[in-house]
Amino acid sequence: MSWKLKNLLLSLLPVLLALLFTTAILLAVGASPWEAYRNILEGAFESPEKIADVVAACVPLILCGVGMSITFTAGQWNVGVEGQIILGAVFATWVARSLPWPRVPVLTTMLLAGMLGGALWGVLAGLLKVYGKVHEIFGGLGLNYVAQGLAIWLIFNPWKPADGATMSGTDPFPDPAWMPRLGHLRVAPLAVVLALLAVVVAYFLLRGARWGLELKAMGKNFRSAFLLGVPSTPRLLTAFAACGGLAGLAGAIRCSARYGRMIPEISGGQGYLSLLVALLAAYRPQWVPLIALFFAAVGVGSPRLELNMHLDSSLGGVLEASVVLAVIIVAGWRALLARRRAVVDLVAAQEKEAA
Repeated sequence: MSWKLKNLLLSLLPVLLALLFTTAILLAVGASPWEAYRNILEGAFESPEKIADVVAACVPLILCGVGMSITFTAGQWNVGVEGQIILGAVFATWVARSLPWPRVPVLTTMLLAGMLGGALWGVLAGLLKVYGKVHEIFGGLGLNYVAQGLAIWLIFNPWKPADGATMSGTDPFPDPAWMPRLGHLRVAPLAVVLALLAVVVAYFLLRGARWGLELKAMGKNFRSAFLLGVPSTPRLLTAFAACGGLAGLAGAIRCSARYGRMIPEISGGQGYLSLLVALLAAYRPQWVPLIALFFAAVGVGSPRLELNMHLDSSLGGVLEASVVLAVIIVAGWRALLARRRAVVDLVAAQEKEAA
């Protein structure tokens, strides 16, 4: 029981440190920390509309966070998720504009096309890693800019509205290409179901399936896994494809359920934010929804700070970033204690053997 309590306290320590840091900032500017935190919570959960906005904001974070958990498990820093979201949105937009089908077939095709677009962009990052010897961080970042440029070119050239191109994006999709929402709320039940399904599937694949165990072996020691017979290159590419497919699905959902069109900023920074989600979840898919809920609630509730307290809404971003920083600090501290404990145990064992 004491061991479980200790782990629980260590897990809550980063949140406590982040709150203390943010509280210090609020006190320094003469604002009430209690009122600030209350405004964030009320701004996120004060009405069914706000709760729906939080849930809707969770969906892309969950999908991308689960995808990044897969590549992180394989030891790959796939930071190209932004581009994979954009390519998923591009493929889905092509389907919405080109196929005048009824709702069920067109939505199904849009989602599958989005997954295909994201998976292809993810595999491209993997191919650059394997055959071009380009580190996945640099390759992913470069592909993000390429994807963004492609999206802007499409919106301002072949897909521009008849009355001229604008930053508002393409023409609205036909009605069948809009994902049904829950009444007047801005949340699509199908999107929520798909996100939670991704969590369940990824959890079981990484926990007990051979594919997941091989990814874990690669993440621990890539060369040793190869020498033990793990087909490292195919597994690495499938990890990138799985992450890209989930990110592409998030892009298709943002097009269909949120905007009903393709816009230049369709990714909305969700790929980079999901990186923090995956880090805080320690690459475990089952924890991704809870972490995503925290980020979504802070993002939706932060504008209340500016409206009610005349504080910059970016304070919510400070809270999110400080939580991530605190998690990294605590994780490093725990690793240092573990190494010291191992050294002490080794010295004690050697002294016992010598005696």
